[in-house]
Parts: sequence; structure tokens; C-alpha cells
Amino acid sequence: MSYFDDIFEFAVDNYGLVTSKEASAMGIPNIDLVKMERRGQLERLGYGVYRLTKYFPSSYDKYAEAVTLVGEDSYVFGESVLAMHGLALVNPARITIATPRRVRKKLPRYINPVPAKVGTEVTHYEGIPSQCVASAIRECYSLVMHDRLLAAVEDARRQGLVSEREAIDLKDEIQNGF
Repeated sequence: MSYFDDIFEFAVDNYGLVTSKEASAMGIPNIDLVKMERRGQLERLGYGVYRLTKYFPSSYDKYAEAVTLVGEDSYVFGESVLAMHGLALVNPARITIATPRRVRKKLPRYINPVPAKVGTEVTHYEGIPSQCVASAIRECYSLVMHDRLLAAVEDARRQGLVSEREAIDLKDEIQNGF
């Protein structure tokens, strides 16, 4: 198998994305990533982040890309979690990504890095690190209309993103104030 085959196998399961660190762990030198970029097999998105030029996009691509560009231990946060799941009719202009590290690299304008809050419950949805939906709904209490949050709780329950007990608690908290 060629280096590109290894990259392709990995990236197909990762929204077409691969980092130079992940490639290095597979035994692929950085110079070969540059060569694949020059051949048109990979597209460089940012420092150490590449995407396959030929793959089938999904609605989660921009979230996976944002988390990968911000770096390790980062996750989708707040309103962006609701937007990722189509909840509460939110459509933020920028994807909010929480990170415990200081971000010094230049990021695309559509990414809004914020400091991670201690104790935030982080999970994975569709393989993308994310604040849990219940926590995101609580985070958006002062940003989103309460009737939309109540509808979001019900939609999240139907989608299996929150449990029945969490839905009851969230509805009570929204109606009575946190």
C-alpha cells in the first residue's frame, strides 16, 4: 500500500481530514503530505491539517474541520452544538470551539475559539468532540428564546440526544429559570 492509500483509509472515516501528527503516527513523513498536496490529492486547510480533495461531504464537515483546526482537546460548544443537530432554529455566523489551550495560530473567520470551561461534559456526536446537548441547552439559556429551547429539548429527546429524565429536568429549568 502507498502512503496515500493509508491516508485515504484513515481520512475517509474522519470527514476527509488528516493531521500531520496523525500521519506521522502512521509512519508517513510530512514531506509526503506536501507531495500529495502538490499532486492535488490533499488540500491544506491550516497548519498541519489536510483534507482529501475527493470525498463525499456531509453536513458535519465544517464542525469536524473547525475542531481539527483549533487542535487537540477542543470541542464544539454552546449554540454551535444546537446548530450541529438542527435544534432551536439557531444559525450562528461562527462555529464556537472551546479549547483548554491558548490558540495562537491563525484560524479561518468562521471559527470562534473560546476558553474551555472547567467541568464541561464533553462527548462525541458522529465522531466529533462536542459539549453534550443538555449542557449546551443550559449554556444557551440567555442567548436563545425560551420557547425555542423548549422545542429543542423535545427534538433532542426524540433524536435520542438527551434522556427522558434530562428532558424533564431541562424543561423545568427553562420554565422556572436556571
